Amino acid sequence: MQLKRAVVTGIGALTPIGNSVSEYWNGLVNGVSGSDWITRFDASKFKTRFACEVKNFDPSAFFDRKEIKKYDLYTQFAIVAATEAIENSKLDLENTDLERVGVIWASGIGGIATFAEELRNFYSGDGTPRFNPFFIPKMISDIAAGQISIKFGLKGPNYATVSACASSSNSIIDAFNYIRLGKADVFVAGGSEAAINETGVGGFNAMQALSTNNDHYKTASRPFDKDRDGFVIGEGGGGLIIEEYEHAVKRGAHIYAEVVGGGMSADAYHLTASHPEGDGAFRAMRAALEDAGLKPDAIDYINVHGTSTPVGDPSETKAIVRLFGEHAYKLNISATKSMTGHLLGAAGGIEAIASILAMNHSIIPPTINHFTDDPEIDSRLNLTFNKAQERNVNYALSNTFGFGGHNTSVILKKVEQ
Repeated sequence: MQLKRAVVTGIGALTPIGNSVSEYWNGLVNGVSGSDWITRFDASKFKTRFACEVKNFDPSAFFDRKEIKKYDLYTQFAIVAATEAIENSKLDLENTDLERVGVIWASGIGGIATFAEELRNFYSGDGTPRFNPFFIPKMISDIAAGQISIKFGLKGPNYATVSACASSSNSIIDAFNYIRLGKADVFVAGGSEAAINETGVGGFNAMQALSTNNDHYKTASRPFDKDRDGFVIGEGGGGLIIEEYEHAVKRGAHIYAEVVGGGMSADAYHLTASHPEGDGAFRAMRAALEDAGLKPDAIDYINVHGTSTPVGDPSETKAIVRLFGEHAYKLNISATKSMTGHLLGAAGGIEAIASILAMNHSIIPPTINHFTDDPEIDSRLNLTFNKAQERNVNYALSNTFGFGGHNTSVILKKVEQ
């Protein structure tokens, strides 16, 4: 069976450093930190009082009052990011077979704020169950995919991927595979997350996953720095239009990149900690290279998972050195979470977009907030510290990993037009 090709023809981003693709890219190349004091709730009693929130987001600019009541914030982010991606792709939906257009939209947690609010209301009452009729459809993790399909009339395959912080990379890989097999012509893929609330921050604090560097909140997300102490939670959404190549060419679409490989693995090691030698990361990247039919020296840039956790960062760099050998030292590597924070289930979406834009602009976004080298990190690696670097990128690899030991790697190829 001859597999079809899958290309990216539209992108949309709503992030802590920009509310559109152009703003996001401008923030990335200029090393802007999205971290600031939490405004979504009173965090004064929490161990962590800062986060990477989306700034200046006004839902009424996108939705009417009834829609705002029906959509959890993660669904609002999803629809805004997906809308930009669809508009960016210039898909003519009136003249497209909508039964061949699907949605695979990810979220690690879904409507956690809605869940917490409903329980709070119930337990503060007299025990009478007065639940909001929109409680369940607002909260569940698949509802953003459903709402995107309803808004645009997209009738193809529709579901959510949930694999913690690897979720939206899984959505991209699934869309890539369905396109290759000829099951659809177009997918809206990506993910969104909105977990900066009492439950999300308190829960991650309890497991000691978040940075508590309140004294230096702007620079607390420090991937690969000796003094990193955990990740900075972020929120937002990233959407990609993944389209069958001939379908895209026929309608004269702009092609941002081609998806050429996807790899997945399980650590089978620990609930939250990555394998200390990066075994799962190694096997996911190796699987992606095999899927793409590439040798390691074809890759120019890796957008790493790089969350700024003491355990995760060294293990990922060990996996890179193990797989790429001497070529590891010729790569550009960067952790854009140093600027956006960690968007959990949405991370893979916005980081795939960062990788695509790095190829399109021949600029590697930096890993900001690096002050002190960590002896556990191989100093010969080019981790693109603190300043963007110019580089021609023909192939980029994007890593995202999740609690439970889920590992995903996506390879993107520059397409000359």
